Amino acid sequence: MEDLAGDRTRTRVRPERDASPAGPHVARPPGAQVVERVIRRRLPAFEVFLEANRARVYRYLIAAVGPTDADDVFQETFLAALRAYPRCTDPGHLDRWILRIASRKAIDHHRGAARRPVPVAAPPDRAVTEADPAADGLGPAVEAVRDLPPRQRDAIAYRHVLGLSVAETASLMGTTEATVRANAYQGLKRLKERAIWQEKEQTG
Repeated sequence: MEDLAGDRTRTRVRPERDASPAGPHVARPPGAQVVERVIRRRLPAFEVFLEANRARVYRYLIAAVGPTDADDVFQETFLAALRAYPRCTDPGHLDRWILRIASRKAIDHHRGAARRPVPVAAPPDRAVTEADPAADGLGPAVEAVRDLPPRQRDAIAYRHVLGLSVAETASLMGTTEATVRANAYQGLKRLKERAIWQEKEQTG
């Protein structure tokens, strides 16, 4: 009996095993690399992605930077996308992802243009190789969109050039629908004022 009691006592006072993680022996969930491989398998081939989105991106860039510079910014956009493509974590919204990249490249373009010196010699009225926005169904007024502030420019381009809904535009811009409406309103107001001013200049 004494032996049995002693056994029970030793059982009660036996120290519990430390359950806290200790060192590399603790089991961990699948790592980020495994998740990345799963996501990567769901991405279409980059060539397929490019063909599916090139027309929309180009239309956006004609409005955002103008037809003369759209080609260069288009190339920069998809080169940046190519470098980032393996790390893309949202394969269900690649169209939004590439438009965000295009928007950032358009902003970079405008910042660079502001720093470039103005040429002394007057350029020709119209370059021979310049693309005509009207030929793409956008109309000549789209050239004025590029001079808007970035948020107004994107709101106008997404809503009135690409035909996206207010909700889609808000998601792309990372803002609220009310802010999208306000930016689009202010942008359209500026465009209307510019058109009136140009009309007065022409009629003299």
